[in-house]
Amino acid sequence: MLSPYNLNFLVNDKTLIEEHISGIPGDFFIDNLLKKCSINQQAQIAKEYVKFNERCMIRLLGDMRSYNYVVIPIHDFDQVVYKIRAIDFDQQCYEGSFKVYRPQFFKENFPIIKLVKNRLNHDSVIQYKIEERSIVAKRIISSGSRLETLVEIMTNDTLSKPEYLKNLSQEIYKFTKDMAFKKVKSMGDVMSASFSYVRNNYENLNMSNLINKSNF
Repeated sequence: MLSPYNLNFLVNDKTLIEEHISGIPGDFFIDNLLKKCSINQQAQIAKEYVKFNERCMIRLLGDMRSYNYVVIPIHDFDQVVYKIRAIDFDQQCYEGSFKVYRPQFFKENFPIIKLVKNRLNHDSVIQYKIEERSIVAKRIISSGSRLETLVEIMTNDTLSKPEYLKNLSQEIYKFTKDMAFKKVKSMGDVMSASFSYVRNNYENLNMSNLINKSNF
C-alpha cells in the first residue's frame, strides 16, 4: 500500500505465497553493471536509491542488503530508467536497531551510497528524501481503512521481542523527537506513530519549503 509497486500473492491457510518479482539482483547489478552506466544513469540510480531508502525506513522494512532487492531497467525510447524494488520482506517490523531499516548503513550497499555522494549534492538528497516522504503520506491517506485494519492487526499481534521494541522506539524518538514513539507498546504502535508523523509533517508540503524541512 505504501510502495509504488503492487505485489500479488496467494493465501492458503497459514501459508502466503508471493509472486515472483523480476529484476536484476542488486548485488549482481552493483558488482557487474553499475560501472557500465552513464553518468546520467548513475545520477538517476542514486536518486532512486535515496527514495528507496526512505520507503524502507518509514515502513520498517529491514535487512535491505544488495541481495534482498532487485534493480529493474525500464526502456523508454532512447533512455533506460532504473527502479529499485524489495524482494525479501521477512525482516519487516522485527529488529530492534533503527539502522537495520535504513539500507544506507549496510556495507553491501556502499557502492551505491558512494554514488549518491558523488552524483547528488546535499540539497538534492534532502529534496528527494522529503519528496518521497510526501508521496508516502499521500499513499497513507489514500489507503484508508485497508491500512488502518492492517495496523490494528499488527498492534494486537506480537511481531518482535520486548527488548527490540524498547530499543527501536528509543532510537526513533531520538531521531524524530516525537513523544508518540516513547508510548508505544507494540510494533503496530510504532508503525502507527511513524505513519502519523509522516502525515503530520509531510502531507501538505510543496516545492517552496522542501529544502527547509530536513528532520526525520
